[in-house]
Amino acid sequence: MNKHVSAVVIFITVTAAILYSCKHEIPAGPETGLPGGISGLPGSVGRPCSPDSVYFANTIFPLINSSCAIAGCHDAASHAEGVVLTSYNNIMRYVVAGNAANSKLYKVIVRTDNERMPPPPAPAWTTEQKAALQKWINQGAKNNACDKCDTVDFKYSTAIKTIMQNKCQGCHNPASLGGGVDLSTYTGVKASALTGKLYGSVIWSSGVSAMPKGGIKLPDCEITQIRKWIDAGSQNN
Repeated sequence: MNKHVSAVVIFITVTAAILYSCKHEIPAGPETGLPGGISGLPGSVGRPCSPDSVYFANTIFPLINSSCAIAGCHDAASHAEGVVLTSYNNIMRYVVAGNAANSKLYKVIVRTDNERMPPPPAPAWTTEQKAALQKWINQGAKNNACDKCDTVDFKYSTAIKTIMQNKCQGCHNPASLGGGVDLSTYTGVKASALTGKLYGSVIWSSGVSAMPKGGIKLPDCEITQIRKWIDAGSQNN
């Protein structure tokens, strides 16, 4: 290899390394548009979460996947009113990056009448969840992810309840009992844990319906939190 070619190769290699190190958004997959930065995939591992930021893969996509992109609504098979919300790319069709007030997705989520989404009798998003969506959009609606989980914390009130609320309750609540399972209360979560279905579903065990259904597998850290909570007696702590 002559000196000129060697110099070109070095330049390309260094340039690529710089571009990669400065890249903060998680690239979407070519077919699904899903983020590639959680559950052990490249992009978020070791990247600390900023308390001032809301992340698509960690917060927004799980909320939409469990409450909007479900059977009968906006999954690929049902595509109610022609709307599919199963990927970042599809979700962005209804989002104006940097402007939540003019984003169709945000406007239907915050409505308080019968035209809100998810539609009654499904539970509306909480005030905190609506605020997270608003903040994510106003921060640029990035396809981003980070590591924020701590396996030292596996209490129900501070860890398990949050996981259930953001990633499971959209399909498992009194108005939408997916598989006949209610994960909107401690009693329901404990009952599922005692049967072994809760843990089996989140580790995608064979013979058990993988959860979140149609979504991204929970990060290893959150699965560990659930396992530790169950092993400690599934307490309401």
